[in-house]
Amino acid sequence: MNWGQKCQKLQKAGYDSQLIFEQTGFQNAQQNLIIVAAQVFESLIKAGADEDLLSYYIGPRSDVLYELRILNQEQRLGAAKLAAEKRIEVAEAHDIAKAIQDFSRLSQIPSEFTRHPGDAIAYQCWKRGKQKRDLAERAKLIAKGLKFAHSDSARQAIESLLQDFTVTPTRSAPLLPVHRLQDEDELARIIPLVGRFPVTVTDIKCTESLSVEEPFRLVTVGDKQTIVPLPGWQAILKAIDPVAILWPSDQLPRSIATRSEEVLLVIDRVFAEWDVNNYYLVEKDNAVFLQWFDSSPDVTILGELVLILRAKNILDEKNITEPWQMDD
Repeated sequence: MNWGQKCQKLQKAGYDSQLIFEQTGFQNAQQNLIIVAAQVFESLIKAGADEDLLSYYIGPRSDVLYELRILNQEQRLGAAKLAAEKRIEVAEAHDIAKAIQDFSRLSQIPSEFTRHPGDAIAYQCWKRGKQKRDLAERAKLIAKGLKFAHSDSARQAIESLLQDFTVTPTRSAPLLPVHRLQDEDELARIIPLVGRFPVTVTDIKCTESLSVEEPFRLVTVGDKQTIVPLPGWQAILKAIDPVAILWPSDQLPRSIATRSEEVLLVIDRVFAEWDVNNYYLVEKDNAVFLQWFDSSPDVTILGELVLILRAKNILDEKNITEPWQMDD
């Protein structure tokens, strides 16, 4: 935890990741992991975690704490207690955190389960178990559900799968509408407007340059409003009242990458009605998240997902601005 806190202080002091790596041996990805883990650890302290729990996580368990970053403070404490009790490793910690997060977003939980994090995992096993025809896969989910079930009613619900082999039909969530920028001419450039002819030298000199933030070329304009350039794809043109949001890919309802990256959500705030083939930006308990529903939801819908934009992979940014050189 101390290394995470120290790396964070160095970054805030203006040291870049490369210099920190040279001085500490922690690569950029490791720096991010231990910094986030230290922040999660601090949230456990604020939530009132006891000394035994804190001592457990002071050990080499930054990777487990890192997986709990997607949860709120109360959920982190419950998940941390459960992970310590069951001696959970990083691979399972990722699944546990996601299960707890998904469970918290249910508008109404089944009567057999409680809000306890163990029951949240048991619910996911119970739900997935009912969908499995393969008895071996079903048995694995039953065993996992019984391992984590906290309440007697949750345990009974899991055990019922041993006798009831009815397979519950489910709809598969549609593929996320992911686009990635490919060509340089798709990367629009925004230029400040001096004014309308005729203009003076003073007008030209006083026109402020725009600061562009990569990889999506964000530009801050007057009144502190930031705009983002997007290609004229049909989906973008059809949107009636679109807005853009920077969003971590590991907070999407389905995985789109092996590692987390920042993506851009385009949301249309005007939509006709709920459609099973669409994703929606919704609000619950003052939290905003992206979700798919297999039936008409009873939560507040803020807008419909138009597309998810991934940044273009540029191997050498200098080559874009340099002329081609060819051998004679």
